[in-house]
Amino acid sequence: MKSKNDSREPYRRPQGAVLAARLNEPRRFIQVLAGPRQVGKSTLVQQVVEDLDRPVRLASADEPMLRGPDWIAQQWEAARLANGPAGSVLVLDEIQKIPGWSEAVKRLWDEDTRSKRPLQVVLLGSAPLLFTQGLTESLAGRFEVIVLPHWGYAEMKAAFGCTLGEYVFYGGYPGAAPLIRDPARWTRYILDSLIETSISRDVLLLTRVDKPALLRRLFELACRYSGQVLSYTKMLGQLLDAGNTTTLAHYLELLAGAGMVCGLPKFAGDVARSRGFSPKLQVLNTALMTATCGCTLDEARVDREFWGRLVESAVGAHLAAAALCGDCKLHYWRDGNFEVDFIVQAGRRLTAIEVKSGRAPLAHPGTEAFAKAFKPKRRLLVGGDGIALEDFLSHPVAQWLGA
Repeated sequence: MKSKNDSREPYRRPQGAVLAARLNEPRRFIQVLAGPRQVGKSTLVQQVVEDLDRPVRLASADEPMLRGPDWIAQQWEAARLANGPAGSVLVLDEIQKIPGWSEAVKRLWDEDTRSKRPLQVVLLGSAPLLFTQGLTESLAGRFEVIVLPHWGYAEMKAAFGCTLGEYVFYGGYPGAAPLIRDPARWTRYILDSLIETSISRDVLLLTRVDKPALLRRLFELACRYSGQVLSYTKMLGQLLDAGNTTTLAHYLELLAGAGMVCGLPKFAGDVARSRGFSPKLQVLNTALMTATCGCTLDEARVDREFWGRLVESAVGAHLAAAALCGDCKLHYWRDGNFEVDFIVQAGRRLTAIEVKSGRAPLAHPGTEAFAKAFKPKRRLLVGGDGIALEDFLSHPVAQWLGA
């Protein structure tokens, strides 16, 4: 991925250093790169393998017609034949598109283990939930996961010179960054190349969905109400032919697995209790919210209510990326008229986070009520008179949670 200034070296995400270090170790585990579509998984792997002094075979299953397990065996055998003194590396992209892929990979990997072949394997997938299911079903104990979340503000700024306002509005898709000077073209790219492709190829093609039109409308609803708590009953009222609440909850999980939108659970201090509450809708990349809203950056800035929800969604997406990487768990909290935007749980430590896009009131009754009930380690205000939004988005979430 070229940076804004093409004279610079291409930007490298930090996960690349992790993958490089593991590929330079003796063969131990399959390396799995999992993340949403268009976050740079293939680019990152190409950057890493260019520096290796071993034969590398790269192959992709992301084709209109699904391949079969025999294709995996063919690619695997070709990589075996290329083995040099230091071994070789096989990279299989979008492997979750192949029915029965995990069983085929298990058989071939175990064959190499028994034969002591030094072939290292990297698997890439763009639908985290579906990909993880295949791993846990057949490959337990044989893999390590490197998660690539959506690009954060610090990365978009370093790679493309993105301003804070541009990041809040246009989000963190690196492929779309060069198009933001042409908003109409940027919107069509997000709608056609990202949203439609993710839904049709990462969800509908791989999972049984009895009501695909309902899933699409649910996605649009989640984008429109991102940052708001919406009960499944109210969702049913917004959607025609909505089926039942169980169907909506399942479809929301599928959309979250594709890295698009999710429903944050309410923090209740008890996992079983938290599952019974209404979700807080959250886009995982603000580009999904703005591409479907029909407004420009300038129009969004002057609409204080919409800009406030957009800022809160940008903070939520930043926190959700950390949760996807396993750094924390993310919730919201509400009790009557009291509410806290985000509750971040890291181990036994709780952090309550309130987001304000304008001047914040001196008193924060929701945070105070939560503090009395659950004794969080930290209470943070982002925006207003608290931590500057740019400062918060520029640093890893772990920095704000305390040791």
